[in-house]
Amino acid sequence: MKFKVHCELEYQVYQPSTFIFNIHALRTATQTVLEEVLEVDPYIRFEEFTSVHSTNRFVRMEVKEPMMFKIAYKAVVDPAYTIIDHDSALAPVPVVQLDGDVIPYLFPSRYCQSDKLQRFAYSKFGKIENAFEQVLTITEWIHKNVEYLSGSTNSQTSAFDTITELAGVCRDFAHLGIALCRALSIPARYFTGYSYKLFPPDFHACFEAYIGGRWIIFDATKLAPLNGLIKIANGRDAADAAVASTFGNVACTSIKVGAETADPEFEPFMYEKSTLKGLSYE
Repeated sequence: MKFKVHCELEYQVYQPSTFIFNIHALRTATQTVLEEVLEVDPYIRFEEFTSVHSTNRFVRMEVKEPMMFKIAYKAVVDPAYTIIDHDSALAPVPVVQLDGDVIPYLFPSRYCQSDKLQRFAYSKFGKIENAFEQVLTITEWIHKNVEYLSGSTNSQTSAFDTITELAGVCRDFAHLGIALCRALSIPARYFTGYSYKLFPPDFHACFEAYIGGRWIIFDATKLAPLNGLIKIANGRDAADAAVASTFGNVACTSIKVGAETADPEFEPFMYEKSTLKGLSYE
């Protein structure tokens, strides 16, 4: 299924500054970028690069004088996903058998202090034997107990803060899900992307848990269909997958984001408590 995604970010620059953007749709074996265009108005020279530690796609630019500018990205993307029966194919992978590239997603990170949440995670979810049901139960608990409240958190808010305050936005829901999974020795990573039918329109954050040798998507906000996600980046947490990193005195004055599909037969896929299927973009 093809999606048209777009974003436009506007900045006021007060002094010479450098920007690193991560707004391109990711190119993977299961996500094909059919068309894309990046525009900067007024034109500022930029370079595209990929991190040696990931496949995330970055744009770096230097703004040498005070000004206002816009950066806009548009793409046509064809993501593919697999629906997997959690009973037959999603057995947990013992830590001793995990691949080296998965191991880093077991450790605590800046926003996901899994070491601080271990006792809570085991007391709440540790008795659930099936790994998929374990993560699904974590997701349901976050959805029911953490209030989605715009403006309630900031860029410093961590998973420990969220479970204390019981309020946050999609980024905070994702960080808490990741931290609780890692506390139970389930690798988990941050997912940021474009999302079909997300309201209000914005970049969206959720998380993937490594179960049965696959990365399975989970979204505790339940604000968008799981089969309507277009991946921008993965990371240990939001620090690795920020859509914009600024170095200098700047202010973001406008953000516009959207994702549409021309397929009238699109059927939203969401997990419910009794869900027996997992969805993977890998």
